Amino acid sequence: MLRSTIVRLAESVSNKPLNLREASAALLPPLPLYRRILRAHRSLPHEMRSLGDDYVKAEFRRHRETTNKVHIIGFLSQWKLYLDELPKGPEAGSFRGKPLDPTMLEKMSAEQLGQLYELMHVTKDVWKPVETDDSTDVHSHDTKS
Repeated sequence: MLRSTIVRLAESVSNKPLNLREASAALLPPLPLYRRILRAHRSLPHEMRSLGDDYVKAEFRRHRETTNKVHIIGFLSQWKLYLDELPKGPEAGSFRGKPLDPTMLEKMSAEQLGQLYELMHVTKDVWKPVETDDSTDVHSHDTKS
């Protein structure tokens, strides 16, 4: 059981082995990628843009000193995938994201899972529907006295 879990965690998302030359040829350098992501966020609703901008800035800052080439390529490739999946044009206002791949979830470290948990709680407030309940309306009670 443990052996199969370790093998599954070690597998790449794709079936192909990681080729650093191919991956780096398809990637953008960090600064242009960062700028493109922030520009793409401009078309999102205000709450999503604010949350997304803050998260992107924090992640890029957090990984600024990384020197491991495999980690750098993994980081840049995941952010490039995110950029490619962001909607463009009028459809951006209705963007809701997509479900997280269970394979990716299994590969996350404890720190990454903690960040994801925090992100989940922050985003719950953003997508909470606004409820209008007439019985809690302050003005309706004050007008009768």
